[in-house]
Amino acid sequence: MTVTVVGIGGSVRPDSQSERAMHAVLAGAREAGAEVRAIGGEDLVLPFYDPHFTDRTEAARELVAALRGADGVVLASPGYHGTISGLIKNALDYAEDLRDDAHPYLDGRAVGCVGTAYGWQAAVTTLQALRSVVHSLRGWPTPLGAAVNSSEARFEPDGSCSDPKLGGTLRTIGTQLVGFAEQRRA
Repeated sequence: MTVTVVGIGGSVRPDSQSERAMHAVLAGAREAGAEVRAIGGEDLVLPFYDPHFTDRTEAARELVAALRGADGVVLASPGYHGTISGLIKNALDYAEDLRDDAHPYLDGRAVGCVGTAYGWQAAVTTLQALRSVVHSLRGWPTPLGAAVNSSEARFEPDGSCSDPKLGGTLRTIGTQLVGFAEQRRA
């Protein structure tokens, strides 16, 4: 059975640097044999999560279904004021719809975290915030995470990175996601 890795990330700006970083991680997962799915910024424009309002938009149902079926997850957020964006936070709030599942929230899933910002401080604090949220959702952050300083490294539309070391780090996160999922199944 093929491992499934779902990427959630980006900003409302199509093809943002954080979305491109997410695609680099997914490329590493694909190279390791996973089936991948990307849910980018424009797909994350959802109503504010309200646990008392159970009627979901089609996009929200697709997000929850993708998380439910994922063996591994990639979260890539731009750093806004030193933390994850509201867009990513709201998307992660929808994981609450998984609370009654056999594996609630992100339980039992490896999660690769990538914080992207125009400077080191926000990139690092965004990465740390993502790791904290993953712990709260019972997920397992991969040993390797990435803080991407977009003032020093850029991603091209084809997925290549101006910093080969960073590109390798992102692919390694994808490989770690697949390895964890395969070990868990064994």
